[in-house]
Amino acid sequence: MTSIAWPRWLFWIVVIGFVAWDFGASAPVNLRLEPPIIAAGSGVPTSGGHCARPK
Repeated sequence: MTSIAWPRWLFWIVVIGFVAWDFGASAPVNLRLEPPIIAAGSGVPTSGGHCARPK
């Protein structure tokens, strides 16, 4: 292992550690309660949207 490879290993260890922590600390996502992304023609309005969109 060269001296330049340790930042790459450190980066991936931190990324994998963060993903593992986030997965363990977060509540599971219930996909049935998520709003539809595109409700084209379904009659169901979307409740999401871009946060910068004026109301």
